[in-house]
Amino acid sequence: MAPPSKPAWIINTTSQFLRRSAVATEFEIDFEGYKLQFGNDKSTAKSGIYCVYRCVFDSENNKVLRKKLIYIGESKNVNERLANHNRFEDWSKSLKTGEVLCYTFGAVPPEHRERCEAAMIFRHKPEFNSEHTEEFNHKPSTIVLTGRTQFLDTRFTVEPTTA
Repeated sequence: MAPPSKPAWIINTTSQFLRRSAVATEFEIDFEGYKLQFGNDKSTAKSGIYCVYRCVFDSENNKVLRKKLIYIGESKNVNERLANHNRFEDWSKSLKTGEVLCYTFGAVPPEHRERCEAAMIFRHKPEFNSEHTEEFNHKPSTIVLTGRTQFLDTRFTVEPTTA
């Protein structure tokens, strides 16, 4: 079979690229800044994936120093989800002296959120995630991460664990 004359690229409304191939579908997610205010950032009031970290805030240099990735989640409105997250108290109890919680956000269209979240959790296995850590029940997926990606593999492929 002859290869197609040009790649099958689809550009979605969040300016991410989705590439379909015979092996895996590729998803690109660009993670924005490290944010300290949970549920108080209108720029995250959209569909996407978020990564929660234990951090230290360096007030002298106005920088957030990440210590550990502790949770990966998805929501149709990340800002609202983080404002009322049922795991916030658990995350807070895990903080060591001087640490605070922070998060990054990457926009993902609604139809791909759960698949991308499952792939990221399966790959990284954050301590506060329990679903998707041992199995991946989606089609083969290649995830390409850009932006604020500390403690994340920036390119990986996940294969289904079930037939």
